[in-house]
Amino acid sequence: MWKAIASNALTLFIVVLIAAATLVAWGRNEFHKPGPLTAPICLQVERGATLSAVSRTLEKRGAVSDARIFRIGADYSDRSGDLKFGSYMVPAGASMVQVLEAITAGGRSTCGRDVNFRIGVASADVVLSELDLESNRFVEVVKFDPATEAAPTEYVDAVADPDLRFRVTLAEGVTSWQVVETLKRADFLNGVVDEVPPEGTLSPDSYEVERGTERAALLGQMTERQTAALAELWAQRAADLPYDTPEEALIMASIVEKETGVAEERKQVASVFINRLQQGMKLQTDPTVIYGLTKGEGVLGRGLRQSELRRETPWNTYVIDALPPTPIANPGRLSIEAALNPDKTDYLFFVADGTGGHAFAETLEEHNENVKKWREIEAQQGAAGATGVQGE
Repeated sequence: MWKAIASNALTLFIVVLIAAATLVAWGRNEFHKPGPLTAPICLQVERGATLSAVSRTLEKRGAVSDARIFRIGADYSDRSGDLKFGSYMVPAGASMVQVLEAITAGGRSTCGRDVNFRIGVASADVVLSELDLESNRFVEVVKFDPATEAAPTEYVDAVADPDLRFRVTLAEGVTSWQVVETLKRADFLNGVVDEVPPEGTLSPDSYEVERGTERAALLGQMTERQTAALAELWAQRAADLPYDTPEEALIMASIVEKETGVAEERKQVASVFINRLQQGMKLQTDPTVIYGLTKGEGVLGRGLRQSELRRETPWNTYVIDALPPTPIANPGRLSIEAALNPDKTDYLFFVADGTGGHAFAETLEEHNENVKKWREIEAQQGAAGATGVQGE
C-alpha cells in the first residue's frame, strides 16, 4: 500500500514538474515572441507609475497579450523597478521584452510632442514637433522666432501639457553671448546667468532638459561637454602643431568653424592657417576682424570696410602676427578635430568658389587667379564681398 502511495506521489510530482516546466516555457515564449499590435501606439508612462498599472494599460491597448506574464518577465529580468516616465512609441509586433526595454532603458522619449529651442548664428527659433506614428518621424507642427514673434496658440496649448519634452540645440559657431541672451527667451527655463561663459567653452550640441531647469546649470552642462571633447581630442593630436595648449587649439578651431560650413574641407582650412603660423605669416581671416568689432555680441550684418581691416584690435589677424587671444565662437567637435589633426598640405590661401566651398592655393599667383574667378561669380550673383584668406 505504502509503495503504491509513494509511487503515485512520485508520479504526481513528476507531472507537476512537467506542467511547471511547460508553463515556464510557454511564458518565456510569450514574453519573447512578436506581440499582438498591428499598428504602433504611443505609450505614456506617468511620473510615479507602477509596473502593475503600466502592464494593465499595455494589455488594454493590445500591446501585450497578458499583463501578468509581462509583470513576471519584468520581475525575472530585475527591471520591474526601473520604469522611466515619458512617452514611448511601441511599434507594431513589438515583443514584451522589447516593450520592457523601451520603458525602462531611460534616455530621450521616443513619442509624443517635442519642443526644440534652436540657437543659430544669425537667429533663433522654437520648433514644436509631434511624432507621426505611421512614418515614425517627428513632424513640425509650428515654428516661430521668440525674439520677434509671439508664441502661436499651438505652442501655448502644448506648453500646458506636463509631459511635453524640451530640447535646447546650439548651432556650431554661435558665440557665448548669443547663447546666454537667447536662453533668456526660453520660457521653460528658470534662473538668471550672472556671467557669460568664456568664448569657445560651450559645446554646440542638442541638450534634453526638463521644464524648470536652471539656465546656469544648462550652461554648466554645455561647458562640461566641451571640456571633455577638447581633452579627448587633445590627447589624440598630431605632432608638430604650432600651438602648445588646448586653449590655443580651441582658438584655431573657432576660426576654422567660422571660415567654412563644409565639413569635408575643415581639415584643409585648418592646414592653411597652420602652414601660415609655421611660416610666420599673418592669418588674415575676416571672421577675426568681425569679432574684434562685435565682441561676439550680435551679427555684423554687412561686409567689412577697408578701414576695419586695418583697425587694430587684439583679434584682427590682418594686424597681429599670431592667433588672437581668445576663440571667436564656440566650435563644434569636427572643427576641434580639424585643428588638432589637420590635412597635410602646402596650401597658404583660400577663397570662396561659388559652390559654398573654397578654392585652395599654394602660391599667391594661383590664389589671385582664384580670387579673380570669385569676383566674376560675385558680379554675376550680385553678391558683395568674398570671405577667406585674401592674400598678403
